[in-house]
Amino acid sequence: MQDSIVLEARNVSKTVASPEGPLTILADVSLSVSKGETLAIVGASGAGKSTLLALLAGLDSPSTGKVLIAGIDLTALDEDGRAAIRGRHIGFVFQSFHLIPSLTAIENVMLPLELGGRRDARQVAAAALAQVGLMPRLAHYPKQLSGGEQQRVAIARAFVTHPAVLFADEPTGNLDTSTGQRVTDLLFELNRSTGSTLVLVTHDRELARRCDRVLQLDAGHRVN
Repeated sequence: MQDSIVLEARNVSKTVASPEGPLTILADVSLSVSKGETLAIVGASGAGKSTLLALLAGLDSPSTGKVLIAGIDLTALDEDGRAAIRGRHIGFVFQSFHLIPSLTAIENVMLPLELGGRRDARQVAAAALAQVGLMPRLAHYPKQLSGGEQQRVAIARAFVTHPAVLFADEPTGNLDTSTGQRVTDLLFELNRSTGSTLVLVTHDRELARRCDRVLQLDAGHRVN
């Protein structure tokens, strides 16, 4: 159903300048993702996966084409406008966690809530950390946490605002196999419980197979 589409790319391309002339990183990619769906973006290194993710999330602008989130055309907005949409509708989980070292686990999770003006930020953040099994670690700083624990804090921070779309860029890339498996299980569990759409970039074929759909890129072109 059209109404249930939360993320859409229409003929999106990205071209950058290089010493040899214009270089096309993405060429005419279209996709649509429905509420609650899980989509994996796969392809070799340099295929354009992270570039596509950045365009879909409004972190970068396409050279041509449109990106819509919750029916809002990101390409029609300036950077402040895109930032406002990200704050309202989007969550992120990165390979390298991106936690703020000077903030405790609970303060990292509170941050997007406080930016959104929530007065109950501490209670909501504590509940989110309990959901990812980190209640005993609320007052710990990132350097006092293992890689898996840091990624669970990042996941709690990403889901705490109940985003329409959560983007995950190689979410298990810096973790050992068993820790990566637990983090993966958590991502899918929260996707089901919150109804957030999950879009992830991964080299991990097992992780990709768990998604509802897989989109493959090759040299900037969609091949499926």
